[in-house]
This record gives sequence, C-alpha cells and structure tokens, in this order.
Amino acid sequence: MNARVVIAYPGFGDIEIEKEILSAAGLGIEHIGNLDTEEARQAARGCDALMVTIQPVRADLIQSLERCRLICRVGTGLDAIDIGTATERGIWVTYAPDYSIDEVSTHAIALVLAQARGLPGLLGATRQGIWNSESGGVLYRLSDQTLGVIGCGRIGQATAAKGRGLGLEVMVYDPYVDKAAMEELGFRVVDLGTLLRKSDYISLHSPLTDETRHLINADTLAMMKPTAFLVNAARGALVDEDALLEAVQVGQIAGAALDVLNVEPVAADHPFLKEERILLTPHAGWYSEESKIDVRVQGAEEVVRVLRGERPRAPVNEVQNGQKLQRRSQE
Repeated sequence: MNARVVIAYPGFGDIEIEKEILSAAGLGIEHIGNLDTEEARQAARGCDALMVTIQPVRADLIQSLERCRLICRVGTGLDAIDIGTATERGIWVTYAPDYSIDEVSTHAIALVLAQARGLPGLLGATRQGIWNSESGGVLYRLSDQTLGVIGCGRIGQATAAKGRGLGLEVMVYDPYVDKAAMEELGFRVVDLGTLLRKSDYISLHSPLTDETRHLINADTLAMMKPTAFLVNAARGALVDEDALLEAVQVGQIAGAALDVLNVEPVAADHPFLKEERILLTPHAGWYSEESKIDVRVQGAEEVVRVLRGERPRAPVNEVQNGQKLQRRSQE
C-alpha cells in the first residue's frame, strides 16, 4: 500500500510494535509527539491514517486533513475527538474497546475492596505503630452489601460479574442496556435513583458524553447513603469534583476512590490530596504489561484493515451514509 500513517503519541517514544505491523503492510510511518504545533499539524495534514492516544483531535484539525481515511484512538475514551466533524469528512473513527476490560474492572473492584475493608486506615495506623483491628473504621460484612454499577458495557459488566463473585448483590443502571440480558447474568436492572439510594458502593463505567458529564453532582450525591462509597475508574468528568469534595467533607457520603480526574495529572494543591476519605490512583486502571501491548496491536491492525479498504473492526461512526453510530455504554 502506498499510504502514510502519522502516529501522534505525546510523551511516548516507543512505536516498535506499530512499526512492525504497519511496515509489514507496506505503509509509511511518521511519528510526531503531539498535535499542538504547526509542524505537527502539517505532518498530519497529508496522512491517510492518524493514530492518537489522549490528545484532543478538534474540528479545525480534522477539517485540515486532506486525504485521511481513519482516526484511530489507541485506547477507549472518545470524548477528545470531534466525531461529528470526522463523519462529515468521511473519516472513520475507531478505538480499542476490549484491550483492558480485565484490568479496569479489577482495578474498580480493588478500590471497592480497599474501602470495604478500611485498608487506608489500617495501613496508615499500622505504619504509625498502632496495632488495632478497628483502626480502619467501622466495617460491615461484604456479602450483606450492594454494588451499584452505572454503565453496563464491557467493563461495567465485568465489574458487576466480579462483584457478584465476591458475594455482593449487584444492581446496574444503563438507559441503553438489554434488561433481559443483564438479568440473565444475575444483575438487577434498576433506575438511577434506586441505584443511588440502595447501593453501598457505586462504580462508574459510563462513557463521557453530554448526557453523562457531571452525572455525579450535588443532586445525585444527595441521594446516596451516608455510608456509601463512590468509585470512578471511567472518566473524570463524570463527577463534579467540587460537589464530591463537599459531600465527603460534610459526611453526606462516606468517601470515594478515583482513578481518573477532570484534569490529569493531579495538581499538587488539589484538595482531594488533603482529604483522607478520598483515595486517588494515577489513571492506572488500564495498565498491565499485556494491555500495553494489546492496545497498540489492535490500533495498528485497525489501520491496516481500513487502508486495505476493509470495514474497521471497532467503528465509532458510519461514513458510508454519513450517519453517526450511537456509541452506548461500551466502556
């Protein structure tokens, strides 16, 4: 194939996996660090496919692409890509929907268990020489509690299944879910209000859209139990951080564990860092050595597939008829 792929991975110099797959298909490769400079934009302008990670791909950049056929998100979150403009320009947008299902769901459950067993308090007290089995706070039997999962796509379903395997009752909320299919898996499908009121742990797994932005806000936090914990290993902007901080500080909820924030990395003066009842991990839910390889292989193979004239494996939009596909609960 006489085509050119631009790889835009900011802060990530190794593209050996991508080079092996793309070069074997006869594709030319140019690696740029980001999309913010004029030099980078010029490089992208003449590409046939653009591979990106987390950086924004805005409408003005997409409109400048002269012959691009594919914008490949090497990951899952799509809120940084202007999918509507890409569709108008006849450009496929794809992503890697299944590369870290096990990792993210396991991380979410780990954050649930950390709170369920009071690990932050127990570990901190032990380091201070306090040998007290109740130093983690008041704890309750896990099998008597309820996990609420918001967003029941691939990762949400995996999280719910792991929670059920631990003995938790599992409720799920997703306005686009197949209720019968979820109930066959042993999950109780409920409305959002019921889930918020009844859950002891709430784990977020929705994609970030206009509909879900700040889904967790002052009003929804007020519906939760004062003993409940929130977990977010999906997208930071699903949560109104100011409202969450206030809810924890006044005891409206018991605490939170977050792997994602509105702005990353976390600022040194972020108030969450001073609040012991809010646990933070550095957007690590996706990570394992296996997932690092899988996501890059999937992205490169998708580029080869589309530039050969085939339909992508994981399209987000539909370019043949200009109609955008609805992406519902796929995270």
